[in-house]
Amino acid sequence: MSQNKPRMERMAPPTSRGPRGGKSGRPGAAAAPAKPATTADWIAGARLRTLPLAVAPVLIGVGAAKVAEDPGVWHPVRALLCLAVAVLLQIGVNYANDYSDGIRGTDQFRVGPGRLTGSGKAAPRTVLAVALVFFGLAAVAGLILVLLTQHWWVLLVGAAAIAAAWFYTGGKRPYGYYGLGEVFVFVFFGLVATAGTTYMLAGLVNQEAWYGAVIAGLIACAVLMVNNIRDIEPDRQARKRTLAVLLGNVASRIVFCVLLLVPFGILAVIALLYPFAWFGMFALLAALPACVITLFAKTPRELVTALQLTSITGLLVGIALGAAYAF
Repeated sequence: MSQNKPRMERMAPPTSRGPRGGKSGRPGAAAAPAKPATTADWIAGARLRTLPLAVAPVLIGVGAAKVAEDPGVWHPVRALLCLAVAVLLQIGVNYANDYSDGIRGTDQFRVGPGRLTGSGKAAPRTVLAVALVFFGLAAVAGLILVLLTQHWWVLLVGAAAIAAAWFYTGGKRPYGYYGLGEVFVFVFFGLVATAGTTYMLAGLVNQEAWYGAVIAGLIACAVLMVNNIRDIEPDRQARKRTLAVLLGNVASRIVFCVLLLVPFGILAVIALLYPFAWFGMFALLAALPACVITLFAKTPRELVTALQLTSITGLLVGIALGAAYAF
């Protein structure tokens, strides 16, 4: 989910040797070495369009904490630390995914935006080091948060989140290659991120947090689904069995629409008690076009647009619901 312009043709490794050291490129000819990654390439590698997935659950969690606390009570430092943990983990998993898919050779089949490792612009060890730096920064922010709250058992949750981020595409049997990506995204970018934020601020998790967590988790799953729909054929060639690959082209597009639209039904129920949440319905202006595009898209570029609209949907809903709870 990079911000680079999507390429329609199959990507071939730019060097004469692939990520594993094997030969690649056209037979009988050595490809020219790739240019070193620029600052823009590294920023694109962070996949900024996915960051709303980290921001939205924190906003909802902060709002839910306000429902549980006395009026006038705010924890700005804790809230910012929760946001830092979520964003740093998201960036870390993006770089880790770049590294793991690159060394496996999966990116040789990609039809979407190029990546640092797979394109040969950055050495695998460098991309791995950057991923570990962001995981480390997330761990530091989380540790400070635990020190402030004294909720020591949360360290186990943080460790599980980092492990889930790494083993999405890393390790010998990455769960992202076996159709489980959406499950873990729902758990960690929905339930854990939202309820965890509320708990670290208010010391408890209320119903408002759980409802918001489900909304954030479903939209996060929709983002992952539309990204994987774009890569169904190359992932099948690379033997990467995402949920989209397992469901097939038509069914996965329908499931995407369900994942993206069901949260609005939950939001409508919440709005009966928190009227400001009705403003979240304006996010349908992004969600409905995303569904139409995904249902009828024929090119990767169209699906990238749907992904962007889905991320915007998540952020708008997060802002509206968080504000509805808080005020």
